[in-house]
Amino acid sequence: MTKDIGFVTAKETAWCPGCGNFGILRALSRALEELELRPQDVLYVSGIGQAGKTPHYIAGNVLNTLHGRTLPTATGAKLANGDLTVFAIGGDGDGYAEGGNHFLHAIRKNVDITYLVHDNQVFGLTKGQASPRSDQGMVTGTTPAGVANEAFNPLATAITLNGGFVARSYAGDQQHLTRTIKAAVQHRGFALVDILQPCVTFNKINTYQYYRERVYDLDQDGSYDRTDRKAAWEKSWEWGDRIPIGILYQVERPTLADQYSGILTTPLVRQERDTAVVHALVESFKV
Repeated sequence: MTKDIGFVTAKETAWCPGCGNFGILRALSRALEELELRPQDVLYVSGIGQAGKTPHYIAGNVLNTLHGRTLPTATGAKLANGDLTVFAIGGDGDGYAEGGNHFLHAIRKNVDITYLVHDNQVFGLTKGQASPRSDQGMVTGTTPAGVANEAFNPLATAITLNGGFVARSYAGDQQHLTRTIKAAVQHRGFALVDILQPCVTFNKINTYQYYRERVYDLDQDGSYDRTDRKAAWEKSWEWGDRIPIGILYQVERPTLADQYSGILTTPLVRQERDTAVVHALVESFKV
């Protein structure tokens, strides 16, 4: 169950009681309210998974796509109508496994969308298998002897590719997550927000208590320089006894839309349609 909070529309969800997704849903709703956005001006694009159900519970336009294909779909939507505030939403399995290749190229192209990754270190929808974010040694249904490989580091990857906005937040800290989502939306270009999201059913390691004892805000004393790429990359590897949350790295870069001045000036949805071109193409296929 969930309460009426701003953009939140659902009375019931498919999530387990205590799931970190509830915190993300509420923080997203508060961020949209504080940004004074209208539901009709927001598009949520999601793949498959528990995280991918988020758009079903919040007001706005929704486009569900295939597992791991959230980012290319969101890219197309943004290029077709640049006036939309576009969110790509998925889990760490959806986004960093099946969608890993798209993740790399969305950063490289610097598409002006906000990517919210519900990072619970497992595949939550399909009963808790290991994901690319599972820590080495973690025992799951698919890794009874423990995960053999080092966990994928999305923050270090994004910083290496000079991602314009690279941040981490925590589902258990509503104020921090709301503030981070707002900053991501206001950033011009691709914005990654990797959200530590406890899975109370399948991940008994990375719990609320685990994070409460470890997370700390990079902006707490105001001394962190988010424009220092080398320092940000080094900070992205800090994991264990202390886990940093906040905007690790931020830089201004030309966006994908900047390469297409016609789209930037007039979104495709508002441009005149030249049906003659279509008719000519159809005629060319006639025998």
